[in-house]
Amino acid sequence: MDGSKQPFDRNKLVRTGLRMRLSEQEAEELAAKIESKAYNGIPTKKILQIFFTYVKAYRPHFKYLINLRDAITQLRPKPDFEQFVSQIIFDQGYDVVTNKIVPGKCVEHEVDVIATKPTETLYVEVKHHALAHTFTGVDVFLEANSTFEDLKDGFFEGRHSYNFTKPMVVCNTKISDHAKRYADCRGIAHLGWRDPENRGLEFLIEEQKSYPITSLRILDANSQQKLGDLGIVTLKQLIQQNFNVLLRKTKIPKNKLENLVSVSEEILKS
Repeated sequence: MDGSKQPFDRNKLVRTGLRMRLSEQEAEELAAKIESKAYNGIPTKKILQIFFTYVKAYRPHFKYLINLRDAITQLRPKPDFEQFVSQIIFDQGYDVVTNKIVPGKCVEHEVDVIATKPTETLYVEVKHHALAHTFTGVDVFLEANSTFEDLKDGFFEGRHSYNFTKPMVVCNTKISDHAKRYADCRGIAHLGWRDPENRGLEFLIEEQKSYPITSLRILDANSQQKLGDLGIVTLKQLIQQNFNVLLRKTKIPKNKLENLVSVSEEILKS
């Protein structure tokens, strides 16, 4: 996507198909079809277009969805993407608190997400890029580590009650090699697009069916904003709401809201 040339990787298509819940045979068949259509110099974007055209034959509900990477990019950075990340982390078994002002030793910090289990408390820095193919660089991790150290010192001085055990950076893009080296050296957990390998953000979304509401082709910007203002950022959250209460609070036209809920239910049941 950055203009550089890469060899055609059939196995990558198979892995993507498996991640999207195709059977191994279906994923192999799909990859073979795309390989037969590939030509020297074919853009990655074209391969993806062919991929999603074919995948709809195996999973009809995909006709309602846009590309996951683009869908995540279309979430508002604040508060939607932060809420979305908190849902992903919650589904991993953590208790979560969002948008908390916590005093460090030197200054106060606006912490995007605090994630806790009995044996750990994570300080989570959330980074959203408006361009899906922008790399998250080392500067984000440097800042996260600095904040973590000040928060730790603040705890030991009795300024707050969160005994943070590790910092974590969650982003919607790939993470640069430079940033990953620094993060691994400093013990900073990280979650991004295809990071960690084979268990990145896209994998967890598919595994947990935590599709963002922006995945829906039929969702308009006005409805997205109204739902996001209520903290509804995933399809699972949408279908769990009391319909009449949601109708009253959002003032989304009834037929439009019914369609959004119906399509979301179909996708999540597939």
